[in-house]
Amino acid sequence: MLPPATLKRKSSLPVWVSIGWRVLAVLALLALAIGVHWFERHGLRDNSDGHVSFLDIIYFTSISITTTGYGDIVPVSDSARMFDALIVTPIRVFVVLLFLGTAYNFVLKRTWEKWRMALIQRNLSGHIVIAGYGTTGSEAVDELIARGEKPERFVVIDEDEEALERAKACGCIVLHADSTRDQVLSDARIAQAESMIVSAGRDDTSILITLTARHLAPDLPISVIVKNEDNELPARAAGATTVVNPVSFAGLLLASSCTGPHIADYLTDLASFHGQVQLAERAVAAAEVGKPLSAIATGLGLRVYRDGTHYDRKAPEAGALQAGDMIVEILS
Repeated sequence: MLPPATLKRKSSLPVWVSIGWRVLAVLALLALAIGVHWFERHGLRDNSDGHVSFLDIIYFTSISITTTGYGDIVPVSDSARMFDALIVTPIRVFVVLLFLGTAYNFVLKRTWEKWRMALIQRNLSGHIVIAGYGTTGSEAVDELIARGEKPERFVVIDEDEEALERAKACGCIVLHADSTRDQVLSDARIAQAESMIVSAGRDDTSILITLTARHLAPDLPISVIVKNEDNELPARAAGATTVVNPVSFAGLLLASSCTGPHIADYLTDLASFHGQVQLAERAVAAAEVGKPLSAIATGLGLRVYRDGTHYDRKAPEAGALQAGDMIVEILS
C-alpha cells in the first residue's frame, strides 16, 4: 500500500524568526514551570535558609529544566514531586531536543552540507548538468543511463524537492536551487561540464537558463526543449546548441503514420536505446579518413557534419571522410 500523499511548501519565515519562535517556546515553558512552582512553593524546601523566595523559584525551575538539580532546593510535597516528575521532566527533554534540533538545522547540518558540496565539487568534471527534472528531464536521464552513462555523472538542478528525491534515488548528484542564477550554475561547475540539458517546463525559464549557462560556459553543448515553435529562434539566440520541439516532432510522427503505419514505430525504435536499431553519433576514426561514408564498417552511415555543415551519404563531400568529421550512423 502506498503511503498517503503529503502537501508541502517551503517556509516563508526568515531564519531569525524560526529561531525566535523556538526561543519563545522555551521561555513560555519556563514561565509555566515557574508559575506552578511559585503556586506550589509550600511543597518546596530550601536546605540553605529554609525560606523559598521568588528568586529561589526561578533558580530551582531553571536548574530543574536544564539539569537534574543540585539538592539545595527539593520538592517535599506529593503535588510538587508529581509536577516535577510528570511535567518538568518532559519539559526538560523537549528543551534539550529543541536546542539540539536548532543546532543541527542551523549549524551542524549547514556545515556538513557545505563540506560535502566542496568535496563533490573538487572531483566534478566532465559531467552532465540537467536543469529541470520533470517528465522530460527524468526520461532523458533514464535514456542516457540505459546507454551506459553512470548516474553519478549527472548533476540535477531543480526547485522541486520530490523531483530531487527521485533523482537522488537514481544515484544522481542533486542541487536544490534556481538554475537561472549564475552562482547556482557555478556551484554545479558548469564550466567543467561535458554537456547540459535544459527542461525547465516553461520556455522563458529554459531560455533564461540557457543564456546564463552560455555566459558561464561559451563552448558547452546545450540541448533545450521548447514547447512553442516561436521560441525555437530565441532559444538558439540564447546559445542553445540543439533545440527540441516535442510538438513539432509529434506532428512529424503523426504525419508519417498516415503514409505508412510502421514508420512512426521505426522512428521511435530508432531514437530509443532499447530499440532493435540504434542511432549514434561519433567522430571519424583515423582508419576511415579518405574513405566514403558508405564504406564505414560500424553501421549504416547517414550523414557527415563538417565545419558546421551537414552532407548526406550521396553528397560528393561524403565520398571522402576527413579528420574532424562527425558521423551520424545506424549501428549494425
